[in-house]
Amino acid sequence: MSSNNMNDPRRQNKIFRYKPPTTENNPTLEDPTPDYMNLLGMIFSMCGLMLKLKWCAWIAVYCSFISFANSRSSEDTKQMMSSFMLSISAVVMSYLQNPQPMSPPW
Repeated sequence: MSSNNMNDPRRQNKIFRYKPPTTENNPTLEDPTPDYMNLLGMIFSMCGLMLKLKWCAWIAVYCSFISFANSRSSEDTKQMMSSFMLSISAVVMSYLQNPQPMSPPW
């Protein structure tokens, strides 16, 4: 067993534990995808709410899911949850029908 240690080609002083690079040192490593998807989700959900466009509301839900999936756990979840709830409300409001006024029977 001691002869096995003598034939080990690895150099113990050259082995270092991997540490992932931080974004404070290199800001180019930060992924802007969740922020862009969050902004797109807000825009599409507002279009879905105001213009009653169903496809805009569904794209807003899709963008919210992508934003949630690509976000880091350290990010603020309040803005993401508000964007998600806004997109869900845009879908619900676009499918709700406005009641028609009753016409007189004569």
